[in-house]
Amino acid sequence: MAVSRSYGDPCGIARALDVVGERWALLVVRELLLGPKRFSDLHRGLPGASQNVLSHRLRELTGKGVIRRHRLGPPTGAWVYELTEWGRGLEPVLLGLAAWGARAPLGAGGELSVDSLVIALKTVFDARAAQDLEAELALRLDGDAFRIRIARGELEVARGVPDRPDAVIGTDAATLRSLVFLGRPLAEAIRTGSVHVEGDRRLVERFVTLFPRPEPASR
Repeated sequence: MAVSRSYGDPCGIARALDVVGERWALLVVRELLLGPKRFSDLHRGLPGASQNVLSHRLRELTGKGVIRRHRLGPPTGAWVYELTEWGRGLEPVLLGLAAWGARAPLGAGGELSVDSLVIALKTVFDARAAQDLEAELALRLDGDAFRIRIARGELEVARGVPDRPDAVIGTDAATLRSLVFLGRPLAEAIRTGSVHVEGDRRLVERFVTLFPRPEPASR
């Protein structure tokens, strides 16, 4: 039986790390920020974690009140994991940590999971550049779907499909990353079939420019 470890320090930072400081714990929370997931979907987003390690972290986080497991209603009836109200309070913490970490050197290899890419968009979103924009987009990435709403300089993202989006973007995570962070031209990606756009193409052209890369941290 695993032993629960503690810093034994009354500081709030130490107490937070007692709850979510184990390896993979915060990345599990990252994968649930945008909505519930089945175990298989969580493992797909965290391929570096073995199923045993992931199961252990899920039990720990459930026992500590960060996440909960429940069965979805018809027609799926699947068991999923989702953040509790307390767990959702980690969102600004993770976004702040992501913004800080985005200035660190980029390691070799590895691709962003779908959810980590969408959270990266939230992290670096340029509110001033989007101040005059009001739009709703559907983003389809590798079989996942997200509702993206931009209004009054704010970006809202949730899992699901909007009823009447102004534009629909269909692609994969690697291609979207190349468009928003690596400067790949949208026209070229559409021409090669890497991206499929429906609706307002000008909106999509503007959308991919709203996520500037942070300046690297000075050493």
